[in-house]
Amino acid sequence: MGKIRNIGIIAHIDAGKTTVTERMLYFSGRIHRLGEVHEGTATMDYMPEEQERGITITSAVTSCYWADKTINIIDTPGHVDFTIEVERSLRVLDGAIGVFCAVGGVEPQSETVWRQSESYCVPKLVFINKMDRLGADFEAVLESMADKLGIKSLPVQVPNGSGEDFSAVYDVIRMKKLVFEQDSNGEQFEVLDLDAQDEEFLSPWRERMCEVLSEVDDEFMERYLEDDIDAKYIEEVIRKATLALKLVPVFAGSALKNVGVQPLMDGVGKYLPSPLEAPKVSGINPKTGVEQVVEPVVSAPFQALAFKVVMDSGRKMVLMRIYSGKIEAGDMVKNFTQGKEERVARLFRMHAGRKERLDVAGIGDIVCAAGLKETRTGDTLSTSDVPLVLEQIEMYKPVISMAIEPRNVDESDKLEEVLDKYLQEDPTLALKTDEDTGQIILSGMGELHLEVVLDRMRREYKLDPRSGKPQVVYLEVPGKYAEAEEEFNKMLGEDKHYGFVRLAVEPQDRGSGRDVVFEIDTGEWSSDWMDAVEEGVDDGLQSGVIKGFPVQDVKVRILELRKRDGESSIPGYHMAAGKALKAALAASSPKLMEPIMDVEVSVPDEFVGEVIGLLGAKGARIENMLDRNNQKIVHALSPLRNMFGFSTELRSATQGRAGFVMKFHSFDVLA
Repeated sequence: MGKIRNIGIIAHIDAGKTTVTERMLYFSGRIHRLGEVHEGTATMDYMPEEQERGITITSAVTSCYWADKTINIIDTPGHVDFTIEVERSLRVLDGAIGVFCAVGGVEPQSETVWRQSESYCVPKLVFINKMDRLGADFEAVLESMADKLGIKSLPVQVPNGSGEDFSAVYDVIRMKKLVFEQDSNGEQFEVLDLDAQDEEFLSPWRERMCEVLSEVDDEFMERYLEDDIDAKYIEEVIRKATLALKLVPVFAGSALKNVGVQPLMDGVGKYLPSPLEAPKVSGINPKTGVEQVVEPVVSAPFQALAFKVVMDSGRKMVLMRIYSGKIEAGDMVKNFTQGKEERVARLFRMHAGRKERLDVAGIGDIVCAAGLKETRTGDTLSTSDVPLVLEQIEMYKPVISMAIEPRNVDESDKLEEVLDKYLQEDPTLALKTDEDTGQIILSGMGELHLEVVLDRMRREYKLDPRSGKPQVVYLEVPGKYAEAEEEFNKMLGEDKHYGFVRLAVEPQDRGSGRDVVFEIDTGEWSSDWMDAVEEGVDDGLQSGVIKGFPVQDVKVRILELRKRDGESSIPGYHMAAGKALKAALAASSPKLMEPIMDVEVSVPDEFVGEVIGLLGAKGARIENMLDRNNQKIVHALSPLRNMFGFSTELRSATQGRAGFVMKFHSFDVLA
């Protein structure tokens, strides 16, 4: 276990994550031919949709062997529509490599995924990639990391030149020069002693490294002052500080040109934690509410987190990370999240789209299991008799929806079945049926997200449903405090059903969700009737009174219930609660909330005026403007409904020289 490294590659779109992973697999001997993202031949981008677009859509798992270490790698997407893929990968990783472009620096999605990794206390390395590109600036990226991410960076490698002049990297710890031979695909590299010019260039970097280490380790400072440090001791101190999240070692290179990847792989083994050193996970006993730490012990009961569900040729496969004990093919496991028992029919180790059979898996392993029909993303699997639910994976609200319908009656049942499979795979997809039109409404995180689902449907299941234009997902919120009461008194079948509910609704702060509070003497009432009232309210909140969108940021107060002997019933209170809620919402001057997007446009100085004018026409509010690498960066907040087609308009207004990224910021009241 001490020799396992579970790592993820995280970054902004196009920073080079997949290319870095491809080189790691090649240099470790896991693959024998280099694939390229731009040619659609990268190992980790195995889906046709990824190969066509040249982007990573789904996080892919693989493993390789380097020196004496087993490295399990998850290559994550950089596109904001697939943020859940990063979130659930980070949840099960012990360490990560942040890849930053030497030209673009810390870009918006880099910032998002970095913050996600910090919330899980994941130790990280940084690889500053694309040093061979025109405009590459190593020191500017270090400054950008400090400003935007608050990172205390520690360059353990620095580049020799940049752009066309980039040819080698310096090892700051050993004070050596590493020159990579292009004739051998970078497999061979020379380790050279420094000449006088190299020494002069590298000495300030060495001093800087020692100063940073002195700040985080008192013993190092004493030994440094006594001139009693060697490379091995420096690496020990760096490892200790990295695991304690005090600093981030920085490497440099160009994955595409095969420069600097092997030292990065050495760094994974030296500085990132094994499953035994990673922060321990804890869970909650659902019966007692007591928190319990999961110890990484082989003799302990098997505990694992299912972090991803994939459909493989129509069969459900569950990817899981094992935290304690071991599991064998054929074992029965308990799903404490769903309260069910299932059999692990087969176990596999994943290599992107391919699987290798396993008989047994243990602590620290990231494996794929077949046979778990009921398991979903975020479920806890165990063989323990003591129930324990590990921390759930955070979910995201969809912001965009699309109406789809089958082309004929024969397709109808198959479409529902296929959509159910995609919903099991992807928790950020949502589905509902429009009551007025009978159309299926599919919701997701962005236009690309929904487009990929439709593409997969055509390719994997030969289904081509009709689809409408993407529409924005709205939420409803009460505008003020309002009360209402409703009585239900009807014959249903042969029985009389009665219920009376008086309740109030009031708005809450943005993002606070929904609360249902009983302000009655609960001792007088049957728990079944109170549950019926709460279910009636919950059902009513799924569909508001303006346009039927879900109601959010609301507190519902149950003020009064009345009963009739022999007639009060569960359906009666359920129906009365639902009707009272609708009446109270209608009286509360409800408002629509829409998704507001965080937009960042990078544009040459001469087109700034056009970009600001274009954003103004979209109803956007300019938040900030910065200079970065001879370009202006314009930050704005804009309603999503106005941003359809923005990329085409931006290209036209700037002669194709501006780029933009957009991510969800918040829901707010429609202006």
